Amino acid sequence: MITILGARSRDLLVLEEDFAAVSDELLVMTDDGSYGRRGLVTEALHEVCARSDRPNLAVAIGPEAMMKACCELTRPAGIPTQVSLNTIMIDGMGMCGGCRIDLDGEPKFVCMDGSEFDGHKVDFDGMLLRMRAYADQDHQALADYQDHRCRIGLDRNDPWSAAK
Repeated sequence: MITILGARSRDLLVLEEDFAAVSDELLVMTDDGSYGRRGLVTEALHEVCARSDRPNLAVAIGPEAMMKACCELTRPAGIPTQVSLNTIMIDGMGMCGGCRIDLDGEPKFVCMDGSEFDGHKVDFDGMLLRMRAYADQDHQALADYQDHRCRIGLDRNDPWSAAK
């Protein structure tokens, strides 16, 4: 098993020890070069796909644009690729349609039909467009609550406090 981990910087890298324990080879990439190799996970994936002993399956988990780029690399190499999607989900029962994607031209609901799909069949462009539907509201909510400080668990007299 070859694992490629990536993050913007070393302090954002997660699960390295866990993956090292189960991987035959671990490649670490950071955008800023603060740890591992400088670059994107797709650079390492491109190298792995070019090997004579290329993998028989790729699994991509992370930002949607990265998963799309991974699929674009594995498709010509003939490597089946599974992606784990994290679309907008409102009710978790497929009724709202917020998580709808097109999979090989057929509508699917990530909350009910997934969240893992054949990445070569996902319409990433359509999915990315739908995921930006609430971008303005998301930015406004972030601005509105920028100074918000969560107080859950900070009251030591609260019997339900996790801070005890």
